[in-house]
Amino acid sequence: MKLSMGSIIRILIFSFSMISASLVVAQTDDENGGDGLPTQQELTASGPEGTLRGTLTLPVADGAIPDGTPVVLIVPGSGPTDRDGNSPFGISAASYALLAEALAERGIPSVRIDKRGMFGSADAIPNANEVTITAYGDDVLAWTRAIRERLPTTGGGTRCVLPLGHSEGGLVVLAAIARLPDPCGLILVSTPGRPLGTVLRDQLHANPANAPILNEADEAITTLERGEQVNASTLNPALQPLFAPEVQGFLIDAFGYDPAALIAETRVPVLIVQGMRDLQVGEVDARRLADSAPEATLSLVPDVNHVLKAVLSDDKAANLAAYADPDLPIAQDVVEAVTQFLEQIDE
Repeated sequence: MKLSMGSIIRILIFSFSMISASLVVAQTDDENGGDGLPTQQELTASGPEGTLRGTLTLPVADGAIPDGTPVVLIVPGSGPTDRDGNSPFGISAASYALLAEALAERGIPSVRIDKRGMFGSADAIPNANEVTITAYGDDVLAWTRAIRERLPTTGGGTRCVLPLGHSEGGLVVLAAIARLPDPCGLILVSTPGRPLGTVLRDQLHANPANAPILNEADEAITTLERGEQVNASTLNPALQPLFAPEVQGFLIDAFGYDPAALIAETRVPVLIVQGMRDLQVGEVDARRLADSAPEATLSLVPDVNHVLKAVLSDDKAANLAAYADPDLPIAQDVVEAVTQFLEQIDE
C-alpha cells in the first residue's frame, strides 16, 4: 500500500518538521490605532544571534494597561507554526490571531510570536532545526523581559506575563515556568499530558492506513527515546520526513520530557483547556495533567477541535476543514475559560 505523506501529517500534532518556511507574515504597526479598537504593534525581543519578532495586541490604541492586568504570551505549537497560528502544512485557521483579538475585546493584552529561526524571527538563529525545548524556553524568558519593558507598571511592581502554550508550546512553557522571574500563572491549551514519543505512537496507531509502517515507526521512536539517532534512509519513504536527520536532535530532546512530571512541580496557578473534538490531543492528556496538579483548573470544552474552532459533529472531514478556515471564529468557550482564569489572576 502506498501512503501519502499528507495522510500521515494530517493525524499528527508533532510532525516536528522544523524547516523554516520562506513565508512572510504581514504586519502593520499600530493597526486600527486611533479608532477605539484593539491595536496591533510589532514587538521585538533579543534572540540568541538575532531579533525575535512578534505582535503585541492592545485593547486600546493608547496602550494604557492597568497595573494588575496580565499580558498573555501565546507560545505556538510544533513545526513551522507562525505567530498567527498558521503553517505551510495546510493550516490557515489563524487561531492565535483570533484569540488575541478576542482577548483584546475583553481588555486583555497579548503577544503572539514567531519561533526562533522562522518567519519574522528567521535571523534569530542560522538553522531553525537546531533547537531544543530549553532553547524555546529561553525565548519565553526573553519575551517576558521585552513585554515588561514595553508595558511597565506605574506603581513600580512587576507586570504579570502569563504564558499560554498551545500544543507543543504547552510543553515549552511547562519546562520554562520554573525559570521565569516572578511567574504569576500558566495556561495550557491542547497540551499533551504524556511524553511526546508516547503521543506520537498513539497518533500513528490511531489511523488504520498506517498499519504497513507501524513497526518501523515504533522502532524509530523507541530508538530516539533512548537518545540514539535513526538511519532515516532505511525507513519507508512516508516516514523519512517525520524522522529526517536534521530534526532528530530536537526529537531526542523533546521525547525526554514528561509533561505530567513538570506540572507536578509547578507552583503557580494553572489553567488546562482541552477541546473535546481534538483529533490530536485528547481528554486523557488533559486529565493526566490535572491529576498531577490537583490545584490546577481543568476546562473541558465541548465541540472544540485542536485549532480552537467549534466543530458540531464527529465528522472528521469537517474537523479538518476548520484547520484551513480563518473566517471560522475562535471558539467562545475557549475565550471564556481563559478570560475567567485571568480575572482570578487579576484579583
